[in-house]
Amino acid sequence: MDNLRVITSRSDATEALFERPNVQTRPTLPDIFRALVDGEADVAEFGLTFYLRALDAGAPYTAIPVFPTRVFRHSSVFVHAGSDITGPADLTGRTIGEFGVYGQDSGVWIKGALMDEHGFRPETNRWVIGGLDRPMAPFDFTTHPHPAGVDVRRAPDGRTLSGMLASGEIDALFTANVPQPVLDRSPAVRRLFPDYETAERDYFRRTGIFPMMHLLAAPRALFADRPGLARTVYDAFLEAKNKGLQRYRANERLYQAHHLLPWTNALYERNAELFAEDWWPYGIAANRTALDTFLRYHHEQGLSPRRWTVEELFAPELLDT
Repeated sequence: MDNLRVITSRSDATEALFERPNVQTRPTLPDIFRALVDGEADVAEFGLTFYLRALDAGAPYTAIPVFPTRVFRHSSVFVHAGSDITGPADLTGRTIGEFGVYGQDSGVWIKGALMDEHGFRPETNRWVIGGLDRPMAPFDFTTHPHPAGVDVRRAPDGRTLSGMLASGEIDALFTANVPQPVLDRSPAVRRLFPDYETAERDYFRRTGIFPMMHLLAAPRALFADRPGLARTVYDAFLEAKNKGLQRYRANERLYQAHHLLPWTNALYERNAELFAEDWWPYGIAANRTALDTFLRYHHEQGLSPRRWTVEELFAPELLDT
């Protein structure tokens, strides 16, 4: 793997990889994704929806079942505090913002969960796509499919979704990142699920799904020409992730005192009651339910013309992981 250009986010799951000079990161996740599209990387972290859109467009990519980024998404829905939205049922017919693209990974997950459990129907809404805290055109490195019956438009020039939510110009916001008004503790914005941790833990207990946002992607020819290389990349990322998990296990004895965040050990202990010992699994077998669910959501939301199968997404030599 040392002769590959690898670009991924830097985290507990990947930190050990950055000892290698060929592993790099970029300032933002869209920059990381763009590196694959622009040919700056041989292997790169890539959003699930952007990978599926690329396959739908005929891009010659394949994937490795490594999932560097996971986030539960009930925490990712924000509403204007002056609205009368008190729960998911109140989202019907509203104007909702979404960062960068209609159907970002975070949006696909939470829309799907709301559809399954609360009768949410995205086609009843008006959708505004733009930048979160700075004006931005929709992402230029991906396609922008959506069903013909869904009202999707760009944010006005010079406007941000955070500002539009705070002013009440949009009623709600589905976003991968926490908007600046929330970070500023503004009273103008609140979460749809104020006790989101309880909602997300309940979701995991019932479904067993810890939503993955991203995977690793590469040109298909890279692995076709070099048998065994996909397994080498997979093993390297797996080893790095396992080192990250082991640091938490070892530091339980020390109350996770190397963290600046108080009560980290209490969170670790509480999570141990809910999750398996490997709470961040790689490979297909341990993630099949989550992957199948995302593929269903992607098709149901009109982002893929057909429902992809798990086996179609990944390098053949890794289907046994």
